[in-house]
Amino acid sequence: MITRHTCQNGLRIVLEPIPTVRSVAIGVWIGAGSRYEKEENNGISHFLEHMLFKGTKKRSAREIAEAFDSIGGQVNAFTSKEYTCYYAKVMDNHASHALEVLGDMFFNSVFDPAELEKEKNVVLEEIKMYEDTPDDIVHDLLGEAVYGSHSLGFPILGTEKTIGSFDQSSLKKYVNEMYSPDQVVVSIAGNVDESFIKEVEALFGSYSKEKTSELSIQKPAFHNNQLMKKKETEQAHLCFGFNGLPLGHEDSYSLIVMNNVLGGSMSSRLFQEVREDRGLAYSVFSYHSAHQDSGMLTVYAGTGAEQLDSLYETIQATLSTFKKDGMTPKELLFAKEQLKGSLMLGLESTNARMSRNGKNELMLNRHRTMDEVIEYIDSVTLESVKKVGERVLTEDFAVSLISPNEIKPKSFA
Repeated sequence: MITRHTCQNGLRIVLEPIPTVRSVAIGVWIGAGSRYEKEENNGISHFLEHMLFKGTKKRSAREIAEAFDSIGGQVNAFTSKEYTCYYAKVMDNHASHALEVLGDMFFNSVFDPAELEKEKNVVLEEIKMYEDTPDDIVHDLLGEAVYGSHSLGFPILGTEKTIGSFDQSSLKKYVNEMYSPDQVVVSIAGNVDESFIKEVEALFGSYSKEKTSELSIQKPAFHNNQLMKKKETEQAHLCFGFNGLPLGHEDSYSLIVMNNVLGGSMSSRLFQEVREDRGLAYSVFSYHSAHQDSGMLTVYAGTGAEQLDSLYETIQATLSTFKKDGMTPKELLFAKEQLKGSLMLGLESTNARMSRNGKNELMLNRHRTMDEVIEYIDSVTLESVKKVGERVLTEDFAVSLISPNEIKPKSFA
């Protein structure tokens, strides 16, 4: 049973006691990600995530790391388009210690100029590492093709130019603007009881920030652009992007089932047609990304440049057939059972439950029980999937391509 509590300052706490385990996962979720950035400070959400590990008023960067290593715990963080999360997983008898260290990082990071300059270089190396993985950057290129100059198309890591411009003042300003209590959720899952909420509230429940303005987001337009980047790689990497559904949409579960049958598993149509039947790719899959006001269904595959035409045509033919005929009763049954199984198996760790609850509270402000989610999955029909397929799988799609020697499929403009 999930307990929700709102502090006097607006910060929200969600706790899911799991007395059958010996671990506790704690996550601090903030509604700050790359979509809230401007072109000139792109990457600051992610850079700030790094800097919270680089020293506080009472702990050095090394001491923060030792604070978790010394108790056999784990600490990490990540940044997405719409949120940032700092989290730790520890044994239950160390939960209070982990919470205190996370609070120290959240409130007392000093953004030391010397550490800041070192971390700039670390992030620049992270960007270079990312550039060396074309099967990753082709997805960023698709975001640029779809969203254009809208902030949803910005790279989460930022650019060499923007990273170089960050300083102590700009980081503190961003914290004051984005880390306000009403934008923060602390999520806990594991072997603690509801009294732990009081410990969280004692640390997080009374701080305040002077917000300069209310956060506002602009819904992005969907563009059907085609973007290609030349890169000396062994494979060409191809992505298709279709206009999807926003978070919480009534047809979300039909789209999730559709994606599973299209390219979400080894028995999916794309995997079977592209890899198993034609041998055109080792990696081929699809996934849906949902944001507050928009979404995108992505199809990815990588192949030798000489097979690009065959790959492009095979994917398009597979999608066209699916849109025209829908799925079979057998596919619908398999997809539902696979999704329910993945859901249950995926929530066997305290980290997974903490993440699910934190994201749901921050982004949707609601929680569904496992029984409710299973009921939604079971309610999906052949007709509802066909309807969402006709809506999403249109001719108005975007394409991104990373290819050696500027080789591209004939269908590419």
